[in-house]
Amino acid sequence: MAQPQVAILGLGIMGGGMARRVLSAGFPLTVYNRNRAKAEPLAASGAKIAATPRDAAVEADIVMSMVSDDAVSRAIWLGENGALAGARRGSVLIESSTLSVAWVRELAAAAAQRGCEFLDAPVTGSKPHAEKGELLFLVGGSASTLETARPVLAVMSRGIVHLGPVGSGAYLKLINNFLCGVQAASLAEADALIAGSGLDREKAMNILTNGAPGSPLVKTLAARAMAGDFAPNFLLRLMAKDLTYGCAEGEKHGIQLRTASAALGVFNHAIELGRGNDDFAAVVGSVSHL
Repeated sequence: MAQPQVAILGLGIMGGGMARRVLSAGFPLTVYNRNRAKAEPLAASGAKIAATPRDAAVEADIVMSMVSDDAVSRAIWLGENGALAGARRGSVLIESSTLSVAWVRELAAAAAQRGCEFLDAPVTGSKPHAEKGELLFLVGGSASTLETARPVLAVMSRGIVHLGPVGSGAYLKLINNFLCGVQAASLAEADALIAGSGLDREKAMNILTNGAPGSPLVKTLAARAMAGDFAPNFLLRLMAKDLTYGCAEGEKHGIQLRTASAALGVFNHAIELGRGNDDFAAVVGSVSHL
């Protein structure tokens, strides 16, 4: 059987790595990015570059999006030049961005009106996982649609978990990221206490990361903070966005996410200090400036 034609919309930190994995597996690929320069290295490896999201979707059997937030996702899918306008009836549309559940469900309804199948399939992992094909897909949608898309998702992932109907992936991704944000904010506050106490930072961090608090995430963030390495694998401002979406989702269900709200305050302060486009590990060190 012929390989399905794939289109990927958005070639940022995550989308670029995902696109390279799809190309390396031999799938015909069309890409779109607002900044065309990010697409050109993929063209050198055999991808087609589309001028608009609509053009990217026209010949695709599977169309994936990996962008920053609801507003960008809405712009890339809807409108005269949006991917939905070009999508063929029966094609599979996959939204892998971290978005609000309400927008994901709205997009799924728009896809159905177009006669397309839809999956929400956000991922856990960051830049190195995207480059190595080690993402974990959290999927909402029908089981049959997932089976159609599975061969493409498999080349980008270490696992694919079907969680339930559309919106399930988006919901769990927000929960996942709010837990990550809370851990990062608490590490930032712990680091500030270490500095304020006069303790040896390296010794203190070694105790914390190798003891009960030392989750894999805390270990990674502590190592990057100690090394002063804030080259972005996951942007700090996007963690603030995810915490904002998570808090809003809690409110819809009558749940006040107090720890997420507190973490959001820490991240917003780091953004005020100019750290928004650094890796979110840069939140460690920002609390001492409060």
